Amino acid sequence: MKSRLEKLLKIALSASIALPVLMTGTQTYADEIEIESDASLLLDYETGQILHEEDADEAKGIASMTKMLVEYILFEEIDAGNLNWDSEVIISDYAHRISQDYALSNVPLRAGEAYTVRELYEALAIYSANGATIALAEKIEGSEPAFVDRMRTLVDSFGIENYEIYNTTGLNNSYLDGDHYPDSDEDAENVMPAKGIAKVAMKLLENYPEVLETSSIPEKTFREGTQDVISMKNWNWMLEGLTHEREGVDGLKTGTTDFAGATFTGTATSDGQRLISVVMGAGDGFTNRSQRFVETGKLFDYGFDEWHYTTLVEQDVELTDIEPLPIKNGVEEEVKLKTTEALAYYLPNDKDEETLSYTFEPKEELLNDKGEIEAPVEAGDVVGELVLDDQEDIEFIDSEAKDAIQVAAADTVERAGFFTVFSNVIKDFFGSLKDRF
Repeated sequence: MKSRLEKLLKIALSASIALPVLMTGTQTYADEIEIESDASLLLDYETGQILHEEDADEAKGIASMTKMLVEYILFEEIDAGNLNWDSEVIISDYAHRISQDYALSNVPLRAGEAYTVRELYEALAIYSANGATIALAEKIEGSEPAFVDRMRTLVDSFGIENYEIYNTTGLNNSYLDGDHYPDSDEDAENVMPAKGIAKVAMKLLENYPEVLETSSIPEKTFREGTQDVISMKNWNWMLEGLTHEREGVDGLKTGTTDFAGATFTGTATSDGQRLISVVMGAGDGFTNRSQRFVETGKLFDYGFDEWHYTTLVEQDVELTDIEPLPIKNGVEEEVKLKTTEALAYYLPNDKDEETLSYTFEPKEELLNDKGEIEAPVEAGDVVGELVLDDQEDIEFIDSEAKDAIQVAAADTVERAGFFTVFSNVIKDFFGSLKDRF
């Protein structure tokens, strides 16, 4: 019976586009660029489809890219009404002490003085200020270790594995003057795979896109009109007016330590599409911080110029190439099928002549042993999925890959009257007897 149902219900569709061959964990196409870094990743923001990856599953230093987690939690607190942008933050001795280390990225903070959440957030997002980051963490959770615990919980909730988080700044513990997470090594440092930090960026953009309003500011003055005034030039040199300016770039977070090297999680738009890039350990770290932007530029060129976004199956269209589903006890004997959403992918520009096929897979729990659905059926009821064949060849950053779309009944089929249903019961009864004898 199963073989018969498969023939009836699993009908392949085709489209005149190519299916790229993707190999996990390495560069994937013959014409793909080489990125000079310890790890790199490029993906589509909307679907999470990976366009390039190299060593993206290996945990590496993330440095100040850590601060995206602080931003996320800060936005959570503001959304919850626990803070607002004008809330006052009193600077602790610890936050003050770190802020006075000008070998690090910092704005000057005064111990015991009040600053607004907005001031400290802008210092974090634009200038990667470490003392300001610690001050926000202490305001939210009372101490940096307590905030680290919350960061770890957040990372776990994103499904990220193979990471270590010890502080809010991404600094090596040795810079924190003994104020590091309990029982952590004095030289411990935050690590995460490129795929992990990319998930953080995706979640941040998905839930709090307003982060781009600040991350896209090339330069801003901190505490203008005071003795502590300082010009904060964004460390993201790909923003407008800076040394590696690129149109469409509006974020997201840089990071640099001796251990991590020069790192950058970038994001850019072109023709309505947004890509997210990660470059880890580019160049020689402090001595060549610009290399990460050169490599990021290569990634964006590759994604926007060498790939095209193609809708394979349109939303809300009847699937004329699929046999209608048979209906049991309905006023109609079958129901046609339609899509509930579009199925779209990025494909290389030179891959558009081959065939990509799909299979319809009905919900097994809806079928009887004859492959029928019991009436009534409402238009829009989900009855199965349209699944991309060989979907492992297109990879997504999330395990919940968008390799399928839901398929629904195109029309409403009412339940038949009593006599029709009763007649079917009798037929089924005598049919079962016949099968027995």
